[in-house]
Amino acid sequence: MYPAVAAAAKSSILSPTGHLSPTASFYLLASITVSFLAGSSAPTPLYPLYQKMWGFSPVMLTIVFGVYALAVLAALLIAGRLSDHLGRRPVLIAAAISQTLVMLLFATAGSVTGLVVARVIQGLTTGAAIGAVGAAMIDLDKGRGTLANAVVPAFGTGLGALIGGIFLQYLPGPTHLVYAVLAAIYVAQVLGLTFMKESISAQPGVLESLKPRLNLPRATREPLLLAVPILLAVWALAGFYGSLGPTLIRGMLNSHSPVLGGLALFVLAASAGISVLLLQKRAPRQMMMVGAGSLFAGVALTVFALSHSAIVPFFLGTAVAGIGFGAGFQGAVRTVIPFAAPHERAGTLSIIFIICYLAMGVPAVIAGSMLARHVTIIAVARYFCGVIMALAGAALLGAISRRYAPNLRGRGDPVRGVGCAEPE
Repeated sequence: MYPAVAAAAKSSILSPTGHLSPTASFYLLASITVSFLAGSSAPTPLYPLYQKMWGFSPVMLTIVFGVYALAVLAALLIAGRLSDHLGRRPVLIAAAISQTLVMLLFATAGSVTGLVVARVIQGLTTGAAIGAVGAAMIDLDKGRGTLANAVVPAFGTGLGALIGGIFLQYLPGPTHLVYAVLAAIYVAQVLGLTFMKESISAQPGVLESLKPRLNLPRATREPLLLAVPILLAVWALAGFYGSLGPTLIRGMLNSHSPVLGGLALFVLAASAGISVLLLQKRAPRQMMMVGAGSLFAGVALTVFALSHSAIVPFFLGTAVAGIGFGAGFQGAVRTVIPFAAPHERAGTLSIIFIICYLAMGVPAVIAGSMLARHVTIIAVARYFCGVIMALAGAALLGAISRRYAPNLRGRGDPVRGVGCAEPE
């Protein structure tokens, strides 16, 4: 009996050719997205400890956060289309090896300069991989891949912040142990990738693909224009929670608990993932409407909670805003990606993530400059939330107006919105 069970398990993992099965490959790719983004947020609860150890200012804290997003942006511009030509697997193997080395840099950092260097290299590595891994999941299964591209990034980001807080509060050597665990995961993923079958054939033009170019396929341009406001809103929200969330919570609770510091980002991500799973069968336009409306309401409640130092409404607003994050981002991805051909997917996803990381990183740097001018952190948070609410309102109006727009090109259902139906 046991040999039969073992043989069945092996056949579900490996194909007759010795490669990972499509299902096993899909879960490996999803785990890479989770672990890469968890690695990016794991230092978040550790920042106060680094501040105490090295004595850097809150302004430098926002710079440490912002340089990661800007490094991701640079990598997306340069290497975002690389896997469309070189293949998904070699890009991901190189990225996983690089992430292992980045964890060593974090573990051995002895100053804020070392922290910044690690964050920059981490951003470059993540940016090079994020389009490739997302496109690879869509190559294997368009439906599940598109869903995973919306659910997994938020889940990974939230999980990393929570794990970092748990390691800091309950385990020894938090500035070393969490990075050692992540490094071990990346090594295991490198081994798994060596058994994964390449999902696309290599294409000429590898060197040409490294030239920074924002070249959207024509069919995706109108859908992306519809999606931009919600993309900006939800990722600015992620930047808000990643850079200011822990400090705000500790101030409201008068607590230095690292777990609570990472909890807000986890609640945001968890509610985002749940909303995507519950709403995945909705049309993209409907998801963007739900996302924009929930985002507006949740951030409004968060502003109220910040003004009154009310922790329960803060977390409730965070959960509602997380619904907006998940539904809005999933609706945006599903509005755009189905119009990209297989060898255009990584490039198109890279442009989507360029928009996302600009929205996440630039406001964090601006927040740092405001803090440097002695603007209170509560006032900065209110400005942040006001901008997010304005973008959410614009996205909601845009999604509603598309319901009544004439279907001039015959590419979508006018009830669901131009560009929302998948191409046939």
